[in-house]
Amino acid sequence: MDHAVAVSDSPSVGLGPVTGESPVQTQSFLRKWASYRVGPLPLPLYVAIAAVVIGAALVKKLPADMIGGFACIMVMGFLLGDLGAKIPVLKHIGGSAILCLFVPSAMLGYKILHPEMLKSITAVMKTSNFLYLYIACLVTGSMLGMNRKVLIQGFLRMFVPLAVGTVVAVSAGVGVGLLFGYDPLHTFFYIIVPILAGGIGEGILPLSIGYAEILAKPQPELIAMLIPAALIGNVVAIVSAGVLKRIGEKKPKYSGQGLLVRSGNDMELLKEQGAEKPLDLSLMGAGLLMACSMFILGSFLSPFTGIPGPILMILGAAILKVSKLIPARMELGAHQMYKFMTTNLTFPLLVGLGVLYVPWNDLVKAFTLAYFCICTVTVLTMIGAGWLVGVMMKMYPVESAVVTACHSGLGGTGDVAILSACNRMGLMPFAQISTRIGGAGMVVLAVFMLKALS
Repeated sequence: MDHAVAVSDSPSVGLGPVTGESPVQTQSFLRKWASYRVGPLPLPLYVAIAAVVIGAALVKKLPADMIGGFACIMVMGFLLGDLGAKIPVLKHIGGSAILCLFVPSAMLGYKILHPEMLKSITAVMKTSNFLYLYIACLVTGSMLGMNRKVLIQGFLRMFVPLAVGTVVAVSAGVGVGLLFGYDPLHTFFYIIVPILAGGIGEGILPLSIGYAEILAKPQPELIAMLIPAALIGNVVAIVSAGVLKRIGEKKPKYSGQGLLVRSGNDMELLKEQGAEKPLDLSLMGAGLLMACSMFILGSFLSPFTGIPGPILMILGAAILKVSKLIPARMELGAHQMYKFMTTNLTFPLLVGLGVLYVPWNDLVKAFTLAYFCICTVTVLTMIGAGWLVGVMMKMYPVESAVVTACHSGLGGTGDVAILSACNRMGLMPFAQISTRIGGAGMVVLAVFMLKALS
């Protein structure tokens, strides 16, 4: 094996034509080419699989179901995720998440993405609801795999940086809007609130319904006005998460490596968190069933309680963890299923989200200097407040800032992108609380304020 590496690294071997080269040089070139990887796949195998998927799309034989959909998003996700992790500078600011979200969005916007591939991606993302399966596995697995003490303290403390960050962010955003000549009310209702509303489905749509009833304007017109701010705010949050990860790597004292709360026994918790238990495939099956069941439970109870299903899912998983009603082996199964999903399907999921939930043309149209500055300052101020309040409340500032940043995420879509950019998927339960509860609060507040002012 050592001899093979030495030969493949020899300066005499190039990447040009092999015509006229000796059989040894040709073999060395092929070995070197085969040693490259795209995600988990050797390059030759990746090229062959990509050719099969693209060829099937061209001849209209690509299945418009989970099989075709997973093939499309995994082929694109492995490539873009790998490139984002290797491109200089970009790799330090969440490049993998950025490329996986925005390259597919641009491909659709410029009509480069083949219609057959779009059909398959739509099938797996919307018809099969892959996004919520992913979130259910992440929430259930990360919650049940979390230390009880960290879980309890994290939930109790995270609301303070969230509340403070929201107030400061609104003030800063309105202030920047004034500097650019924007009306404060317009800045608040049409730029800041959409950023903090909790996503498109959970925030923008109900917000547009409320605005439409109060202002007697068409809902589609209002949606078009609200979406660009949410998209730009989410981009800023993703890039910021990548920068926060870099800060944590350069200054380890600010990072909990995925832990939110300083609890006095952090080294033991980090050691426990990093210890990998032997993989048990049957337990992973149990973990998948528990994740699906928790999601169904939230959806079932939502009409009776008036609380969104994802919030009920989070609360249910937290109660199971704190009360120790679930055997430790079942908790391990849920956690291993969570690890499988984050390891293999995060970048493919982001590709699907970029295609279906990030309208490229709307993003480009809204990109003016003043608009961008308002969105950027709003998000950065909120993240900064999350950092400072986290320090005061004995939380790890990197993690506190990341969770606060998720308040500007596009619902579950944004949470996945933000947390993947900083490699902190274990914070998903806190991120979901930040996004769902923070977003719902902003929607209710904005509608009541607009009604009072109209």
